[in-house]
Amino acid sequence: MLTPTALLCELETTAGRLLDRHLAASKEWFPHELVPYSRGRDARPGQAWSPDEADLGGAVIGEAIRSALLVNLLTEDNLPYYFRSVERMFGPDGAWGTWVRRWTAEEGRHAMAIYGYLMTTRAIDPVELERSRMAQVSGGVTPDPPTAHDGFVYLTLQELATRIAHRTTGQMLGDTAGYEVMMRVAADENLHHLFYRDMASAALEADPDGMVLAMERQVTEFAMPGVGIPDFARHAAAIARAGIYDLMVHYEQILLPVVVRQWRVDQLEGLGADAEAARDRLMAHLARCERVARRMADRREAVLPAAV
Repeated sequence: MLTPTALLCELETTAGRLLDRHLAASKEWFPHELVPYSRGRDARPGQAWSPDEADLGGAVIGEAIRSALLVNLLTEDNLPYYFRSVERMFGPDGAWGTWVRRWTAEEGRHAMAIYGYLMTTRAIDPVELERSRMAQVSGGVTPDPPTAHDGFVYLTLQELATRIAHRTTGQMLGDTAGYEVMMRVAADENLHHLFYRDMASAALEADPDGMVLAMERQVTEFAMPGVGIPDFARHAAAIARAGIYDLMVHYEQILLPVVVRQWRVDQLEGLGADAEAARDRLMAHLARCERVARRMADRREAVLPAAV
């Protein structure tokens, strides 16, 4: 197996190529052109917020969508800690450093666009949002992959999960302006996902044993970056009940297409004993995820007619 430093050296050329591809595919965009500022108004100090004052272009949203909007924004707001973790894993020099800084600039733009939309439309309680932001960023709790191997795996899964969460939230909003903001953010997240996914594929060729061990760790222990948000469990439960992001989405749209179809972990040959054992545990975990996800989906389907 390669050490993390040796792996990064091995993949430096690949990182440069994928960085160039990313820059060529990226589209310049401006948050101020997407935020509907005409819906905004001054807020009085101490003024209580009410859901009735939200101006969402005629759309009405429930608590699940509000939870998704809050979690989506606060996930982006915790960027200083993500930058620290990713730069620690990859280093500040060469193609790696250039990528980390570019990625950071793009992620920061996401927070600007979503925040501007939420404040002008008053879609969620601004006091709750700011207090949650202060608590989350002050706490500094984030997933922190220990090695470059783990980082490739985690970031691939996390960027895809974030893209799905942003996109689905935008589709459920029912507001054209909000939809455009979330789609633009989701498009960036997809490009980030492709960079990490293809880096992980190259790392799998260079060090299959090390990557399979990392896959088992990161897939079985996966946590979204919003774990430090106050009341995250409550928000996550609401988001799952609404079908925005739940275990079935995680299995069908992330684990299955990436781990099985893209990385083909079940077809790898020549693995050492430790990696073989890790793959067996990983495949067993995927099977359990599918069974549990289907049971949860069946229960939700059974409850929905009664609720209606």
